[in-house]
Amino acid sequence: MTTNVPGPEVLRYTAFSSDPDGGNPAGVVLDAAGLGDADMLGIAADLGYSESAFLTPPPEGLGGPEGRVYGIRYFSPKAEVPFCGHATVATAIALAERIGPGELVFATRAGTVPVEVREEGGALRATLTSVEPHVTGIDDADLAEALAALRWPAVDLDPAFPPRIAFAGARHLVLAAATRERLADLAYDFARLEALMHRLDLTTVQLVWRESDTVFHVRDPFPVGGVVEDPATGAAAAAFGAYTRELGLVPEDAVLTLHQGHDLGRPGELTVTLHTGDPRIRVSGTGARIG
Repeated sequence: MTTNVPGPEVLRYTAFSSDPDGGNPAGVVLDAAGLGDADMLGIAADLGYSESAFLTPPPEGLGGPEGRVYGIRYFSPKAEVPFCGHATVATAIALAERIGPGELVFATRAGTVPVEVREEGGALRATLTSVEPHVTGIDDADLAEALAALRWPAVDLDPAFPPRIAFAGARHLVLAAATRERLADLAYDFARLEALMHRLDLTTVQLVWRESDTVFHVRDPFPVGGVVEDPATGAAAAAFGAYTRELGLVPEDAVLTLHQGHDLGRPGELTVTLHTGDPRIRVSGTGARIG
């Protein structure tokens, strides 16, 4: 006898935009307790988004408001990733639509990530607080290989922004373009960059261009996830916030605006907040259900 067991409800939300056609879309499964790794990977692959999020029962001892604490896992179409900012924001907004705004706590593979959802001007806005970040250097040979894979001449880098690897839940190589035109021209060697990123355990390459003291345009190649480019990248935004503070490029207390997705036709906006005395980075944005 065959028993037809319905699969989990798979929601689709965009993050870092209130327009379903903007920002970065994510799959969201609010009850993944019965799913195995292969099931989650299969759902993420079928959706084809850069990441999808799956809520699981919280680990024992995870503190937080009753009924608002969860385990969470993230899958790209090719593999599990330790942390994903845009899928966290999308999940938080999906939850807030069902259980109301307020505090949430997510246990990720990278550590505990609190999220606050507020209603602002009739729209929901989620703010995640990263795990404690750190910033390290990159070998000259690895940098040369990254630039070769990107097909970027070294002279096109902004010397005010030294290349670094930044972590705030996942590792990202930060490279700054000297001009907006350089940032807009992205036609890289997918396989070559993917191989380097696997070797260096990178999630994305965070490409940035500084428009003003606190306004940046960013792009994130994501070949290790099976997609050419991530349209809006919360984990990379948190890592970039840590990078700017570590190198003294912004004040200790700062609010940065990151524009991403414009070159893909999916414009989004990420707000990155730094606080004196707290090494963690806040990343916030709106979201919307797709369909």
